[in-house]
Amino acid sequence: MKILKIAVVLFCFFADKANAQIVQIPFELTSYNNIAIKTVVNRQDTVKLMFHLAASSVTLTEEALQKVNSIKFERTDSVSSWGGNGNTSRFSKSNELQIESLVWKNTPIWENKNSGQNTAGKFGLDLFKDKIVAIDFEKKIITVSEELPKTINKYRKLNIDYKNDMMFVAANCEVEGMNISNKFLIHSGYAGSVLFDDQFSNTNKLSEKLKITSEKQLKDSYGNVLKTKKAILPKFTLSSFHLKDIPVGFFDGAIGRQKMSVIGGDMLKRFNIIIDAKREFIYLKPNKLRDEKYLDV
Repeated sequence: MKILKIAVVLFCFFADKANAQIVQIPFELTSYNNIAIKTVVNRQDTVKLMFHLAASSVTLTEEALQKVNSIKFERTDSVSSWGGNGNTSRFSKSNELQIESLVWKNTPIWENKNSGQNTAGKFGLDLFKDKIVAIDFEKKIITVSEELPKTINKYRKLNIDYKNDMMFVAANCEVEGMNISNKFLIHSGYAGSVLFDDQFSNTNKLSEKLKITSEKQLKDSYGNVLKTKKAILPKFTLSSFHLKDIPVGFFDGAIGRQKMSVIGGDMLKRFNIIIDAKREFIYLKPNKLRDEKYLDV
């Protein structure tokens, strides 16, 4: 009888431990393809933050901070953004952030001007350091765990080039019948599908070789305005996945300013995604959103 009791206690212990290793986080996929998650700051302010796969800090917008009373700023620092330098931002050194059952103490928070539509700021993959992160765009659930799921064999595995908390993958683009390889930043904060860097767009003369559909303006987190052109790319190949007639963007004449090509939310949402704990591989599986109409960004 005593042995049975010990066995039951051990079973409950290991069962609780296994359950503690898996956290499921519901999210909203906004109409601008951003992943919006409810968070609690300093145990009193509830804010909706964007999960930004290319971000490495927690930020709140100036507008949101007018309603958040629990954050105290210590100083103002100079910061840079993908749109340019010369920005300034207030900085709060130590805060508590909670998402579901996960709690991060002594969390720095920065102030900036913009975030994804209908969100008050953003956070990045660095909060889930050494954890496996699975994003299910069909169920709208992010799962944080310590082991790859048993269904991993249904996914395609791609190498990640992980630098400065940012993930890059290689993909091929068809331009006038030629397949051209390029490296792309995985950027869930960008609402569109693909944005090309200036060197790629100018070297390959995208303005001349692709069908231009529109010209618009884009603002980064600190209000810098950049002019972008939108075109149609005949084929985009990621691993063995071939996507046709993809709306893409690039900055015409802004050589050297847009230094990275990015894959944005409108492309990412078409796959369920698993990112390994060491940030060496990303796993993709097409989902039901694959054939949705692309967003007019």
